[in-house]
Order: sequence, then C-alpha cells, then structure tokens
Amino acid sequence: MQVHECVSFILLRDNRVLLEKRSKDKAHDPNLIAIPGGHMEQGETREQTLLRELKEELDIVPNAYNYLCSLYHPTGELQLIHYYVVTSWTGNILSLEADEVTWHPLDANPIDIAADKIALAEYQRLQMLFAK
Repeated sequence: MQVHECVSFILLRDNRVLLEKRSKDKAHDPNLIAIPGGHMEQGETREQTLLRELKEELDIVPNAYNYLCSLYHPTGELQLIHYYVVTSWTGNILSLEADEVTWHPLDANPIDIAADKIALAEYQRLQMLFAK
C-alpha cells in the first residue's frame, strides 16, 4: 500500500488551537474539523512542505516551529502526517482552502480526525517542552 506523506501544523495562541472545517469538495475527509495541513510534493522536505502549505492554506510565514510527531491516518489513502507546532508567525491568518478556520480551546475542541486528536494530546502531554 502506498503511503502519502503530509504535514499538518498546530497553530497555538492563548491556549487555543486553530482548526479548519474542510471543504465538502475535498477528496479525503470532507466537511470534517481538522488540524490544517497538506500533502508533501515530490522532492520536498517536511520543512519545505510546512512553509509552502502555511502560505497556501493560511497566507502566513512561521517564525517559530518545532516538529512534534508523525502518525498514520487511514482515509481514502494511507497518510503519514508529520505534525509541527507553530507558536509564532508573520501575517494575518486567512482561510484560503478550507471552508473556515477558527480558534478553539486546547482542552475542548471539535476535532473529527483520530490522528489529529492524538497529535493534540501529545502536544498537551509535552507542552512544557514547547514553552518559549
């Protein structure tokens, strides 16, 4: 089975996380609430994908980010999602690909995707390591 690598970004501000409502037209996970991200392109590194996807999806450039973990997400394809925590960025967040993006409390959010829930729980478990 082919594995499709992806990068997702956990954006944090004031103990809140930015989540997207995926478009109903998406091939995978339509209409679900998820951590934003996207597929790696041929020859890209994880960090190159992170920078490109943040610009394409939210129109921002990260100033501070750290790798968190990688998790499999079986959907219409088998995805290996590499999660990054982004704590500082330049630009105003715009929803360029999702139906909408909204801030939610870390401990009370409506995430629909199991891998995203696990990644966010892992961030909370290790939160002190990501403190400024």
